[in-house]
Order: sequence, then structure tokens, then C-alpha cells
Amino acid sequence: IPLVISDQGGLTTHPDLTSSLTKKFLITLQKPFIKYIINSATKIVVPNDYEKKIFLEFCDESKIEVIQNGINLDILTSKELNFKKKYDINSDFVLFLGRFSKIKGLDTLLESINILKNKIDTSKTKFIIMGVDFGFESEMLNIITKFKLGNMIKVIKNPPREDVIQAYRESKFLVYPSRWELSPLTPLEGFAFKKTTISTTAHGIPHTISDDQNCILVEPDDPNLLSESILELINDEKKCERLGISGYQTVLKTCNSENMVKNILTIYEQLIKEKSKSGIM
Repeated sequence: IPLVISDQGGLTTHPDLTSSLTKKFLITLQKPFIKYIINSATKIVVPNDYEKKIFLEFCDESKIEVIQNGINLDILTSKELNFKKKYDINSDFVLFLGRFSKIKGLDTLLESINILKNKIDTSKTKFIIMGVDFGFESEMLNIITKFKLGNMIKVIKNPPREDVIQAYRESKFLVYPSRWELSPLTPLEGFAFKKTTISTTAHGIPHTISDDQNCILVEPDDPNLLSESILELINDEKKCERLGISGYQTVLKTCNSENMVKNILTIYEQLIKEKSKSGIM
């Protein structure tokens, strides 16, 4: 029976895996098992060339198939609601959506907003931080208080899916300053609503979205560069719109779930044919 595997955690690259001596030891212990599973696989499906390079440490290139992650475009037909009215927002807003985790670069985002507080009209532009706590919420709220950013930021905890979709729809653009991502879906969902993203060059991000084509990418952990890019998109509506439309074309033509499913099914069909010809099945 053909074995097809797909990794969703970056295999050995996630920062949490090296955050302590215990975790480093466990990863070292697991490597022989990881290698055994990979060598036993008939095919390995990865979302981009970044992860392909990771798997090349364990197996031959012929085993690996790159199939880009895709989003379900049915979100475009979801029921609309008045997001701004529900959350008492009286201005345009820039959206962060993700886990409240340091890995997501929230501390960098807050530093960049602090830099911007005297450079933008805070009555016209706010920042919405939506997500669920992954250990950083308390520190995040303390930083907001420390920098006196309460009038610029609204934190929305544990939002329902319909509110997330409407936030995409009503936002000016997204900001996603993550320190680590394998193949992020949040920017792609923003693209579905023609909203561009400011993100980072970390790990798999530049293999998923393209700088100056459908997004702006900056180095991680650089609040100055991040604030400059945010200010640029706030002031340059034409560029913001151009990047958003290009992002929409990306998900419409390539990074959607329909294409993803078709490509995965093609792999299974090819493997079944090969096994049938060999007489094993």
C-alpha cells in the first residue's frame, strides 16, 4: 500500500523544538524514527521549496512533491455582518490575526505601532489584534499599557469564524510579523478579499507570498522596517490596492483548495497505477 505523508509542523525547524535542553534532547532522540518514516514513504507532499529542502536532509528528491497550500474560496460567499459596528470601530483598521504568541511577532508589532503613534492620524487608523492566547496575552496587554497604545489598538479575543472573515473583508490590509511559518494561510485568506499583507522573510513565508508582487516582506524582529512599511501602505492606497488585487489573482489561479485537492488526487492516482502495473495491488 503506498504511503503518502505530509508534514504540517516544519519537521525539525519550529522554534519551540529548540526552546529548552529537554526539547533538544527529544528531537535528537526522535530523528531516527523520523528518518525511518520518511524512508518508508512512497511520496512526501510539501507546500513549498522551503520544506522541500528540509526533507532533502532525509530522503531523495524524487520522493518529494511540492503542492502549494490553498484556501477555500467559499469564504467569499459567507454572510456579511457589520464588523465595525459590532466592535465599535469608527475608523479604518489594520488587521493582525493569529495566535497571541511571541513566535507570531506580536512584540515587534507593538513596538512598530509605538513608533507610529506620532506619525499617523490615530482617529483615522486603528490596529485590530484578533486571536487566541498561546501564552503571550498577558505580556501583550502589559506592553500595550506600557506604551500607552490603548487608543490605537483593539484586542479581540477568541473571535468566531464569521467575525474573522468579516475582519478580512473590512480591513485596509493585514500585518503578520511572524518569526516562523511553514506555509501561512492567513495572508492567503486576506488575498481572497483583495487585502495585501505585510509579513517577514522568515522561513517558509517568502516561499508562499511574494515581496512587492502581492505583499511587502521585511526582516523579522525589525520594528523600524515594519513601521515604515505600515506607514507606506497607509499613505499609498494605490500600492495597497495593487498588491491586494495581485494577491487575489494568486489565490484565484493557484493557492485555492480546489487546485490543492486536484493535485493531491493526481499523486494518489499515479501511485495506484504504478502499483497496478507492477502487480502488487
